[in-house]
Amino acid sequence: MTTSDELLDLGDRRLRVRRLVPQQTDGFERTTLVFLHEGLGCIEMWRDFPQKLCDATRTAGIVYDRTGYGGSSRWPADPGQKYMEIEADEVLPRLLQTLRVEDCVLVGHSDGGTIALNYAARDPEPLRAVVTLAAHAINEPVCVASIVAAREAFATGDLRRRLMRYHGDNTDGAFHLWSDAWVAPGFEPMDADGRLPGVVVPVQAIQGEDDEYGSELQLGIIAGKVGGYCETRLVPDCGHSPHLQQPAYVLSEITRFIAPLAVVV
Repeated sequence: MTTSDELLDLGDRRLRVRRLVPQQTDGFERTTLVFLHEGLGCIEMWRDFPQKLCDATRTAGIVYDRTGYGGSSRWPADPGQKYMEIEADEVLPRLLQTLRVEDCVLVGHSDGGTIALNYAARDPEPLRAVVTLAAHAINEPVCVASIVAAREAFATGDLRRRLMRYHGDNTDGAFHLWSDAWVAPGFEPMDADGRLPGVVVPVQAIQGEDDEYGSELQLGIIAGKVGGYCETRLVPDCGHSPHLQQPAYVLSEITRFIAPLAVVV
């Protein structure tokens, strides 16, 4: 926890939240950027990207640790393989309501991007647009293989020690919730056919060309199935974290996408 963090009580769980303000404002009312981290992520693992994007777009931001990650509390009951749907359908709406966020753009990385698309499928009133970074519409063999490797590194290597720096007592639960779901036979991160057509807000989907957790097929499925405008960007010389591996390009592209949507009128 830092002095700028707060624990937001949602009744059955507490979520660690950090509010961001842009360095400059121009007097216009603007949307709020809400950042959803990856499957093993937390506030700190975004590094300075959220603040840079808020500065570039002159918008306020919300970054938070999802249930069972970082400084947030554990799941009140095991969500099993539906953890992303539950986050999208039940937890995120309550978070935004409690924070009184009435207009937002979701920026989601990996699992966070999938959660953002799941949330958008219901065309919720606060939502203005979605930006995804390495989101998963389907579970590919390349993803399963990478998670199997991560499970081995967690069990016998130093991955568990490195994650404990960010998640503390949540480490084991966070890792197994994520990895157990993705390697389960028949697991899919979302009902792509059922949900994506309901996404009618503008979408920007970004993915690294060398993403070790998914192929370019993810971009094609998202763009082909959403019900509204979608633009895609396949980033060269880039893996699973475009915002960290190619930050200048990704910051520029997201800023260009968000800028005309940001002002609340």
